[in-house]
Amino acid sequence: MSGMLSPEILVLGASGRVGSGVVAALLEAGSPVLAVGRDDSRLQALAQRHADEPALELLAGSVATDREAARLAAQVAERPRRLRAVIDTIAGPRRSARLLDRRATVLRHSLDRGLLPHLTAARHLLPLLANDSRQGEVDAARYLLIGGPQAECGWAGYGHASITGAALRMLAKVLHEEALPLGVRLQLLAVDAPVWDADNASSACSGWHAALAVGRSAVSLVAGSGRPDCIVACSARDAIPASPLLARDFAQALQAAAGTHDGDRAAA
Repeated sequence: MSGMLSPEILVLGASGRVGSGVVAALLEAGSPVLAVGRDDSRLQALAQRHADEPALELLAGSVATDREAARLAAQVAERPRRLRAVIDTIAGPRRSARLLDRRATVLRHSLDRGLLPHLTAARHLLPLLANDSRQGEVDAARYLLIGGPQAECGWAGYGHASITGAALRMLAKVLHEEALPLGVRLQLLAVDAPVWDADNASSACSGWHAALAVGRSAVSLVAGSGRPDCIVACSARDAIPASPLLARDFAQALQAAAGTHDGDRAAA
């Protein structure tokens, strides 16, 4: 049955600010989306915003622990659609405080919430992509992490988040190498400024990224835009909106979203 359905993309943290932008961009590109989140009410609100989209499905789940991530992976493995890619948009806590003013356990808590769930998710979801890759679609398997600007330099008052973000970049580099033998390209989309959406637009500053623009950049990477590097900077040139392409083949839809075509690949 799975061979008769277009493959889907799983979005972790789908009801968050960046996750919602990624979901919107994927639907815009014509991709079936499996939106995963811990809060069912927020998932339902996401579904209401896309009530006319038949390609969006919801799945309440968590990757906070190995047990929860294993349960989620088992549910995904039983779905009729094949998994084409995973986009991890999970965001950790950001508490304003100087490192020197807090106990060391606060940093441990930040790492527990903002770093380890990404590893737990990859441990259980990467094998699902690897299984599909062995079926002759190596180029189609993608695993994408989203990194924030606090990883580039120490944010005053948000040192815990900066250390956690820097650790996430190193995690991505290690997993990138470990995923290659599995036939999966794992990358991190580095967002160099805060992200705004309708909820915080009134307080957004010039230079912030729109959540939808970040989502479109993620679509470009998942589509295989030809950038093999592990860390890829979020770029405005990748945030071009795609036409609704739900009726077209999934691979063609993602290629169109990335601005590539069969002729371009043949020329390369």
